[in-house]
Amino acid sequence: MISDSQPLKELQTMRAGPSQEDIRRHNLGALLRHVHLGGPISRAELTSRMGLNRSTIMALTSDLTAAGLVREELPRETRRAGRPSLVVRPESARVYVFAFDVGPDRLAVARVGLGGVILDRREVPRDRSRFKLDELAATLSGFARQMRRRTRADTVCVGAAAAVSGGVRKADGVVTFGPNLLDGEVPFGEELDRRLGLGLPVSVGNDANLGALAEHSRGVGAAVKDLIYLHGDVGIGGGIIAGGHLLGGHDGYGGEVGHMVVNPGGRACGCGSSGCLEAEVGERALLESAGRFGAQQGRDAVRAVVEAADRGDIGAQEGLKRVGEWLGLGVANLVNIFNPEMLIFGGMLREIYLGSAAQVRTQLTLHAMAPQRDRLRLRTSALGDAATLVGAAELAFAHVLSDPLEVLARANA
Repeated sequence: MISDSQPLKELQTMRAGPSQEDIRRHNLGALLRHVHLGGPISRAELTSRMGLNRSTIMALTSDLTAAGLVREELPRETRRAGRPSLVVRPESARVYVFAFDVGPDRLAVARVGLGGVILDRREVPRDRSRFKLDELAATLSGFARQMRRRTRADTVCVGAAAAVSGGVRKADGVVTFGPNLLDGEVPFGEELDRRLGLGLPVSVGNDANLGALAEHSRGVGAAVKDLIYLHGDVGIGGGIIAGGHLLGGHDGYGGEVGHMVVNPGGRACGCGSSGCLEAEVGERALLESAGRFGAQQGRDAVRAVVEAADRGDIGAQEGLKRVGEWLGLGVANLVNIFNPEMLIFGGMLREIYLGSAAQVRTQLTLHAMAPQRDRLRLRTSALGDAATLVGAAELAFAHVLSDPLEVLARANA
């Protein structure tokens, strides 16, 4: 029932339904998404997938071609009789976004073309001191300007986004906490936008959430609607895809699984609590358990522990076993709550899982309910260290995929 106090404008909108322009905008975005995520695709296949008639598909592809977002070509090979269906390809070299990845150990910037093609990339290691916002934004924007100077005159940037190892407020993209990176609330997206001078807003997302988005769009979970991506570096983060959509939470902080308590009264965590998954499974926990803390740090140190365990080093094996048991308990909790089809280990957790898979699976058997665990698939990231950067690119492309012609018009203005 609709109350008398409901605004008249809302009632009129409900009665009117979507306009022809709304439908056209939606279909343009849907067609471009097929090409962007799936690569070159024939008109005939688009007709089948989208459930539209051939003349509508032809009109949509003509609009996108005229805008310079796609191009149509004859298929390179055909075995069917009759006139071949034209193939629609993304204009990867012309339409691009900037993707940024801000991690504890590195900064990465990429220019990514429509279709997910990495056209140019810069990456620099860094020490683990706290970032200063102006220096961070200056470094990232400097790399982006270098890349832009190398592009052709007819190219166009349609977006930019950054993956950050910290909590990001959905409303304004402010990094509200980043215990391994930044102090206090930081308007990172706003400052990076100012430095870039693109005239386009810079979206900001949590690195684990964007890693989940990347694996769901282009990685090992591409055909999976319910998955969890666990990302490890200094800390542990998680991204949850439920029903094909990223679970962000009310303010955007959903997926902070690293601060799920698995060992009450356990190791102190940077969040102020104790016994968090991050504290029991993170890099420091592994290195200390293996008797190697202080000698080396970062992913190379984690890999060294796994390799030493493979060679029979007792200390490394005990360290991996201990961490693997806590990791398995955390995974069991997540499986019981979210019932994912797939759980993906990314970042340094790829190596930790591969070295402690037996302990993880044992904990699953002991603590996860049988209906949830029996069809669960455990996988490692297909995108590797590029997962969070790829996720940032997909976040940047989201705007053009929702309204292709309008976003392109603004970018060309």
